[in-house]
Amino acid sequence: MSDELRAFRARVRQFIRDEFAAHQPRWRQQRRPDVDAWTAAGAAGLLLSDVPAQYGGGGRTFAHEAVVVEELARAGIRFASSTQSIVAHYLVAYGNEEQKRGWLPRLARGELVAAIAMSEPAAGSDLQGIKTTARRERDEYVINGSKAFVTNGCNAGLVCLAAKTNAAVAGMKGISLLMVEGKGLPGYRAGDALEKVGLHEQDTCELFFDDVRVPASNLLGDTEGQGFSQMLEQLPYERLAVAIAAVATAEQAVAITTSHVKTRTAFGKPLIEFQNTRFKLAECSTEARVGRVFLDDCIERFLEGERDAVSCAMAKYWLSDSECRIVDECVQLHGGCRYMAESPVARMWADSRVQRIYAGTYEIMKEVIAWSL
Repeated sequence: MSDELRAFRARVRQFIRDEFAAHQPRWRQQRRPDVDAWTAAGAAGLLLSDVPAQYGGGGRTFAHEAVVVEELARAGIRFASSTQSIVAHYLVAYGNEEQKRGWLPRLARGELVAAIAMSEPAAGSDLQGIKTTARRERDEYVINGSKAFVTNGCNAGLVCLAAKTNAAVAGMKGISLLMVEGKGLPGYRAGDALEKVGLHEQDTCELFFDDVRVPASNLLGDTEGQGFSQMLEQLPYERLAVAIAAVATAEQAVAITTSHVKTRTAFGKPLIEFQNTRFKLAECSTEARVGRVFLDDCIERFLEGERDAVSCAMAKYWLSDSECRIVDECVQLHGGCRYMAESPVARMWADSRVQRIYAGTYEIMKEVIAWSL
């Protein structure tokens, strides 16, 4: 933590408070943020903070990305800027110079909203089982299939798509990643926003591809069949972002609950004076603190270039599970008066549950860890 990073955090926090907080109820109702929220975030420097400046990014480090994720989580605003960064890092890692210069500056400014389209109705954790195909015809790919649970899908102008480019090759070797500028393309369609248990202001939908044609130059990487390995290489970034949001949410839940039990009374005295309340909060506070120390160690090593897939899997698995436990205890301490949809802690409870599912399920994270033993 440096003075520059603290100043960046202060700017991010103020932007979220001034520009996003007032709009959150409408975003939750319409099931997506406003499109102009993306350009506002880009102008404020919240997007692609750790992408090289030569491609329009902030030219900073992953620590700055972590600050953005933390501040959004603390504010309880599920604005998927991390998805924007994840797609950007696929381009940084595997894109050619034309792809980087064509898309990254527009992503940084929020002119393009990015989405990752990997999961399908019958292929979630098992990405080798995807059915979407991209058939090469001269200088184009013809895409057919559908994708499920696509974050930013409704607003997306650029989709990082996992597809089978060689149907004759079984499993992972036939998968490639293609960049699709879908809006306006014949055969491309975004479904209605999905009705989720939580994350109501986050744009999530299905995407459909019916003979969608994109230039062959939209392939990520030099050759076909590299998609699965590319996904495995980039998943630690995504999983660490999930872990960051998990710790920030847990810490905020403890802070909100501590304030509540000091002012809420029962049987003639504040709830904090009951031993059960104090002990439960002591447990939650300790678990959140332990999580913070582990997370900071993961971030520090990530900044040093150690993209340790196992440590990131541990962080994603343990910290998202810890988040759910802590938030659930905090809801219990608030009681019925905070089981309402407008309550911040109730929204945290509903929003947190999916953290154990996306970016690799709780169970898959255990498999990744076990394979290293």
